[in-house]
Amino acid sequence: MVNIDKQRFVGIIPSRYASTRFPGKPLAKIGGVCMVERVYTQVSKVLDLVYVATDDERIFNAVEAFGGKAVMTSDQHRSGTDRVQEAYSKIGQGREIVINIQGDEPFIQTSQIETLCACFNNKETQIATLVKPFELADGADALTNPNSPKVVINSKGEALYFSRSVIPYRRGAELSDWLKLHTYYKHIGLYAYRADVLKSITALPQSSLELAESLEQLRWLENGFRIQTGITTAETVGIDTPEDLQRAEGFLAAHANLF
Repeated sequence: MVNIDKQRFVGIIPSRYASTRFPGKPLAKIGGVCMVERVYTQVSKVLDLVYVATDDERIFNAVEAFGGKAVMTSDQHRSGTDRVQEAYSKIGQGREIVINIQGDEPFIQTSQIETLCACFNNKETQIATLVKPFELADGADALTNPNSPKVVINSKGEALYFSRSVIPYRRGAELSDWLKLHTYYKHIGLYAYRADVLKSITALPQSSLELAESLEQLRWLENGFRIQTGITTAETVGIDTPEDLQRAEGFLAAHANLF
């Protein structure tokens, strides 16, 4: 286990009811437990201050019912990051680093949160996120999936660019061989920010790169902020549609000892 000064961190889980592809997703049951509770429980194994930030009373009430902490936020936010900033302004309690945990990752693992926190052992870290190496068994279909953003990193582990395209392009080789010839990284959408940096990035207008790729982290890079990456090999199952619930139930059955 990574040694973490818990007094430095607050975990915030942005959670909204009105998802286009899956309305009410945070309250969907997996193994008889609602999704947002599973996320909250996993995060609370590492952090001692965790809140769900929501714009819906049904989610707020559900969180309080299982003994969690919740805070109401505006229904006008354009991203989860904006919701996290509002929540932090209300409940930050002096914590200097804010962790943004996606509410549709019920199987987030404690090692992933610890890896993210460890990025701030470096006092120069402004923003941190996670990446996972693609495996050869993932195949070209997974590598080229635009719903799975890729990231290239420098020698310090800082992100150079995120893209829905495959980066880097492997010149002179067949696509089927790319995973054999280079380590490609999948972006895992878990973020942490120093509180002053979070305030700054949420005040920025959308950038041209962000609009092109529909990836908000490109706004931060385009404006000169640095994003440190931590490498994880842990597998999770994100829930985007009702059909994903069946896959999640299978994952839970196979890894019941972890959750």
